[in-house]
Amino acid sequence: MAAEIETMFYTREKPWHGLGTRVEEAPSSKEALELAGLDWTVVQEPIYTGTRDVISGYRANVRDSDRRVLGVVTDRYKIVQNRQAFAFTDALLGAGVRYETAGSLQEGRRVWLLARLPREYIISGERISPYLVFSNSHDGSGAVKVALTPVRVVCNNTLNLALDTAKRSWSMIHTGNVSDKIQEAKDTLFMAEEYMDSLGKEFERLRKQKITDQQVKEYIELLLPIEKDATAGQVKNITKLRRDMQGRYYDAPDLKGVGDNAYRFINAVSDFATHAEPLRRTANYKENLFVRTMDGNPMIDKAYQLVCAA
Repeated sequence: MAAEIETMFYTREKPWHGLGTRVEEAPSSKEALELAGLDWTVVQEPIYTGTRDVISGYRANVRDSDRRVLGVVTDRYKIVQNRQAFAFTDALLGAGVRYETAGSLQEGRRVWLLARLPREYIISGERISPYLVFSNSHDGSGAVKVALTPVRVVCNNTLNLALDTAKRSWSMIHTGNVSDKIQEAKDTLFMAEEYMDSLGKEFERLRKQKITDQQVKEYIELLLPIEKDATAGQVKNITKLRRDMQGRYYDAPDLKGVGDNAYRFINAVSDFATHAEPLRRTANYKENLFVRTMDGNPMIDKAYQLVCAA
């Protein structure tokens, strides 16, 4: 399988996903577009049969820089160009926004950008930096998605919990009046303050929620289950992963002073989900990890659901 990442940059320190080309300063949108290799547009062209008859109702999305066909879509599909994505984020976050990373996945079929919001939060004594992630597909496979991703600065762990009390993401499909929908997103996505405020309150609640060593053991077993028909080798592998997650709860230096509580457990799971070495490293391991970071990590959300249900 070809590598997921086609082009990408990152600023200064290598990010949690470890991908991309390093630059010294977080660039402006124009510079970011060029550094990320996203300074191309998508054009829609008719599709023909082998006998040169036009196939009605469908178009090919073609990248103008190299004539690569990114996908086949219906004629209702509206293109959101890469420049529109950066212009949207500029308008949303204001003049002077600086981009931390951006790039192209799957040979241009999916693109994203990540901007660090100007304000940093101190929540329960922790430095949390919120990032805005904008992702878009050009192959017709997915919606435009904008999401807030809080990152715990001390260890680069993502903490994008799916809260019931506040939204962290917005999406739209590529049909209808795209400009109007982007304006809706601008109205909707001034949600960072609300989400971060709700996240802070939830972290305080999780800190007060004591958990026992037995609960830690049970939660880990639910997160990393061993199937009834598992082979000896599979049992050995899952047991190894369980020990790794357990070690992140009990032994991580940055968590030792936190106390035996749900907040510590969520952070240990986040650390495992973000940084743990897989049993078998595939060619696209880092790329897949980054995609899960953009979309939300199901393991972190499941851990959060477990402690909330206790």
